[in-house]
Amino acid sequence: MPLHHVAYVTKDCEATRHFYEDLMGFPLQYTETTVHPETGSWIRHMFFSIGPDEAGKEEAIAFFEVHNVGEKPDYTTDLSDGVGLPVWVNHVAFRATAEMQDGLRARMDAAGIKPLMDMDHGWCHSLYYVDPNGIMVEFCRDTPGFTPDPAEARRLLTADPLANAVKTR
Repeated sequence: MPLHHVAYVTKDCEATRHFYEDLMGFPLQYTETTVHPETGSWIRHMFFSIGPDEAGKEEAIAFFEVHNVGEKPDYTTDLSDGVGLPVWVNHVAFRATAEMQDGLRARMDAAGIKPLMDMDHGWCHSLYYVDPNGIMVEFCRDTPGFTPDPAEARRLLTADPLANAVKTR
């Protein structure tokens, strides 16, 4: 099933807009604000286009700016650190080409932003950055010749990862 959008929280719409539109190259497509005057609360929801799916429908990444809707005063916007995990655990990955990765790296370098990681995983090559909300984003380029193997994937789900591991000191 095609993705319509994923949504995350932000405390700084302009920093988020700059990162996703100016640096990542995802145009801001729509902003909607819902106000509840009786409670003094409001939600701003902004959508950035990440490109069309196979049917030509736009897919998006979205962000909420929330005010007085039930959030705790000290809430965090990151996906991993706030729950005690390394920043790279919970993240969003965008399909990329080598040219897209090169363009992203050039824009980020010009803005003084260095990648968190640049990794060749064997089956893909990934360029990682952390957005203004503490969310890690990945530009992932598939490695030519990699063929998924669903049967092997299922077998590995329950395999003992330490069974054939080489012990180190």
